[in-house]
Amino acid sequence: MYDFEMKLMDIDSERFGIPEAEYDAIVRMPSTEFARICKHLSGIGDTVVISVTKEGVKFSTKGDIGAANVVCPQNTSVDKPDEAIVIEMNGPVSLRFAFSLRYMNSFTKATPLASTVIISLSNELPLMVEYTIAEMGYVRFYLAYKIDDEEE
Repeated sequence: MYDFEMKLMDIDSERFGIPEAEYDAIVRMPSTEFARICKHLSGIGDTVVISVTKEGVKFSTKGDIGAANVVCPQNTSVDKPDEAIVIEMNGPVSLRFAFSLRYMNSFTKATPLASTVIISLSNELPLMVEYTIAEMGYVRFYLAYKIDDEEE
């Protein structure tokens, strides 16, 4: 038999409200593919740069041992809709901001909940990763870009 006793923490912090926003680019892709990309890139570097054009989405990283790029072309003509990569754009989005792969890999823990993931990007907003859970709702994760000390 196990017996645990945990003390609760009283955290005095403000709640962050996330307003609804219009993103410049929305990418729908298989959640397993997104999880695989994040896992593989984290073996090379700590951050990922995401670029989106009408042709596809590109994930890039650099690290001490080298660099890696993964390009996923838009593919709407597949037999199974869950395997399609669909890109909706209001304009080209080439974020030169890096996002932490550590947090992105944490987000991919929700992969079993949904067959597709929606990645929303804009130059002025945090990255949004959304998993739609059948008829129940969704799980959304927001991630601000990483600020390098060199840029300040």
